[in-house]
Amino acid sequence: MVLFGLLLFSACQKEYYDESGTHDAHFGGSIWEYLETRPELFDTLQVALQVAGLDQVLHSEHVTFFAPTDQCVLKSVWALNAYLYERGQDTITSLKQVDPSVWRKFFSRYILKGTYLAKDFPQLDTLNLSAFPGQGYVTYGNEDMNIGVLYNDVVTKNSDGTDQVIKYAGYRQLYLNYPFSSGNNTGVSYIPFVTAPVATSDIQPANGALHVLQFSKHAFGFLSYLFVQEALAKGITTN
Repeated sequence: MVLFGLLLFSACQKEYYDESGTHDAHFGGSIWEYLETRPELFDTLQVALQVAGLDQVLHSEHVTFFAPTDQCVLKSVWALNAYLYERGQDTITSLKQVDPSVWRKFFSRYILKGTYLAKDFPQLDTLNLSAFPGQGYVTYGNEDMNIGVLYNDVVTKNSDGTDQVIKYAGYRQLYLNYPFSSGNNTGVSYIPFVTAPVATSDIQPANGALHVLQFSKHAFGFLSYLFVQEALAKGITTN
């Protein structure tokens, strides 16, 4: 857990997560090799991907990867350990103690076959889904996910000092969404999925595209308790 804590601290490097910030879009190596260049953000992620047996997919297949950072992964690991601790059971100290099929099932939700940049996804408006619903995509694990680009508004001042809202004229942010409606009522509008905003989009390694999820607003598996339930159902090993 000390190691997890250190990884969490290193994952919080703010400079990488300035929304709409600039970055060099092209990278000469594979998606996997790009992850290796940012160990402060992705070293725990890479360990989990190796347990899942998906490292070679990101190294050699042509895919789009919505990458959850170390902190996203650790949120769900901590939720699992909290559950085990409350019941007087040993907590996990290695990601290998969670069955590989669990890691593979959840990670497959973040991978699409082929290359998709932000411009390739349709508009999403969570307050007006009838007009801009995003679009459904089948993931590497043959699950349905919703993906879309949120067009933010711009607020300007009129000559009399009042605000003027210009719809959809602001910055655009990519979202990966898990269709899971239970209890997901915002109080303003019913959203039929759990949203995962992208912090940095359109990184282009040699074998596809990489979009990095915003760590402060996402937990691995989209809901930590889903990961906990699946891990417990498959059984926790002692080594």
